[in-house]
Amino acid sequence: MPPAASVTYSPTAIDAFVAAIQFDAQGLVPAIAQQHDTGEVLMMAWMDRHAVAETMRTGRACYWSRSRKAAWRKGDTSGHIQTVVDLRVDCDGDTLLVLVDQTGVACHTGQHNCFFRAIRGGSLEPIAPIAVDMDKIGKD
Repeated sequence: MPPAASVTYSPTAIDAFVAAIQFDAQGLVPAIAQQHDTGEVLMMAWMDRHAVAETMRTGRACYWSRSRKAAWRKGDTSGHIQTVVDLRVDCDGDTLLVLVDQTGVACHTGQHNCFFRAIRGGSLEPIAPIAVDMDKIGKD
C-alpha cells in the first residue's frame, strides 16, 4: 500500500484550530497518534501551540518533549516519521487526535506502538516483540 499523502493547512485554518484548543496550565495538550487506516493507537505525546501549528503547517507530526523542554519532530533522528492525514480536537477541546501514516515504529523503545505491556498471568508483561533496535539507529 502506498504511503498516505500528508495534509497541510492554511494559516487561517491553523489559527482557528489552535483557538479551539484548551491548553493546560503548562501550555500543553495531550495528542493521541493513531494509524489512519487500521485504527491502531500508536502513542500519546504532548503538543504546545507551536507544535500544533508546525504539525498543521508541514504535515509531519511535531510534539513537545517535556523531558527535553523542546520541540520534537517525530522521526528526525530515527527516520520513523508520522505523516499527518487528519488532525482532530475532541468535544471539550482538551485532547487532540492525530491520524497519521506511521513509517517504521512509533515507540522510542523499538516497539511498533507504545502500548505493548499488559497484565498476563498476574504480572505486567510485554505482549509484542521489539521490532527495531533503536540503539542502532537513534531514538526519537
